Amino acid sequence: MNKKFLLSIILLGTLVSGCAGNQKKSGEAGTPDAKDLASLELKLPVERIVLPNGLRVLLMSNPSLPIYSYYTFYDVGGRYEGPGTTGATHFLEHMMFKGSQNYGPGFFDQFVDSNGGSNNAYTSFDSTVYYQNMPKETLEEMIKIEADRMNSILLIPLAFESERKVILEERKMRYENSPRGQMFQALTQEVFAGTPYGGSVIGSEEDILGLNRERMLEFHKTFYSPNNAVIVIIGDIDLGKTSQWIRRAFTPLSKNEKLAELKTDYNREEVYRPKAKMNPEMRLHGESPRPIFALAYRGEKLGARRAYVMDILASILGSGESSYFHQNYVSGAKPQLSSVGVANYNLKYNGVFFVTGELLEKTSLPKFKQTLMKDVSEVCIKAIDERSLQKTKNQYLVSYYNELQTNAGVASFLGQRESFFGDYMTYKDELKTYNSITLAEVQVVCREVFGSDDNFFLSVWEKHPKKS
Repeated sequence: MNKKFLLSIILLGTLVSGCAGNQKKSGEAGTPDAKDLASLELKLPVERIVLPNGLRVLLMSNPSLPIYSYYTFYDVGGRYEGPGTTGATHFLEHMMFKGSQNYGPGFFDQFVDSNGGSNNAYTSFDSTVYYQNMPKETLEEMIKIEADRMNSILLIPLAFESERKVILEERKMRYENSPRGQMFQALTQEVFAGTPYGGSVIGSEEDILGLNRERMLEFHKTFYSPNNAVIVIIGDIDLGKTSQWIRRAFTPLSKNEKLAELKTDYNREEVYRPKAKMNPEMRLHGESPRPIFALAYRGEKLGARRAYVMDILASILGSGESSYFHQNYVSGAKPQLSSVGVANYNLKYNGVFFVTGELLEKTSLPKFKQTLMKDVSEVCIKAIDERSLQKTKNQYLVSYYNELQTNAGVASFLGQRESFFGDYMTYKDELKTYNSITLAEVQVVCREVFGSDDNFFLSVWEKHPKKS
């Protein structure tokens, strides 16, 4: 999941009280400042429907353009897989586009393309999400198609084997042939070792080769049930008709009566806790002409107050050209890096906080690591003050005002909260939480993070020796 999803507040023109007219850049006359934005009240007129089989549906009308966005969130991801079945969720995501009981192979993409729409999907450790952006007159048919995909998929053997090859190539592109992908995979596997997050969403090559149709059909039957899904439709829609179409298409689908009991084991927070300290350092051979690195620390689970504080901390230290690490290592008098960033990556039951960057050609990796480790021990005093905190809050608030003013943005925003927290209205508390974070709070969390000896330094470089 994108680490910023909790930072994305959608402000939709007339749906935000007190806002109207063209927006200007921060600092221009007429631009609301942070206090003005913090006082705004989001008004998202969502109609929430829960069918007898447990399917949750969020509808919202936005008639500004004759289009809609349709998102389906399934509460299943890489953490639901076991040894030998890594990648099953992602494989199934691919197969959902290859035909269902009443809509044969090729129909879905043809329907979307012929109507000038777009569609895609993604799988994370925590969820699988499908989405379409389409003209309004296609909505009734799209609802029927999505109900059929939820109810039954074909998994035609020829298409199944063909897609297996596609996924293996995707794995090579994302990991083996991508130094940054290689680094991020190694980082998460080290930080989350011994937990359900310690695998790979795309799966190991061995497991991808070993997955079979029977296992995938069972996986679909188990997790692609209406009581494990959230549908969000935003756009130029008639709420009454859309509700009728949803009920007609999805009510006949049976819920999985055993799902709650099954997911109990997957949702025990103790299984996501670290089992041992991280290795201090790892060097990987990769096709990177200059060293790239990550310095990782333990993070927080999604929605924890400390996770919000760590968002602020990450932005102060590494977001933009005026951030502390950029000024210190990239644009300073003696630059050592070509790029640098700080990330706070939150999953449902765990997280990781890390500094990452790429060294300049003449920068010594061992010397830079020594410099960085010394710097992070002092950064809480040097980088964090009232001015940097307020500046970061202002940036967040302005981004809330300017970003994601689309049907797709709103659908993703609402669906993530409904899916992860069981209530799309949790957005009402998020802005208050960020605004309430104090300087002392950020400084305390900063000292806790960088003061921990449970950290991990990872580098990828073509000059590192290959593993035997």
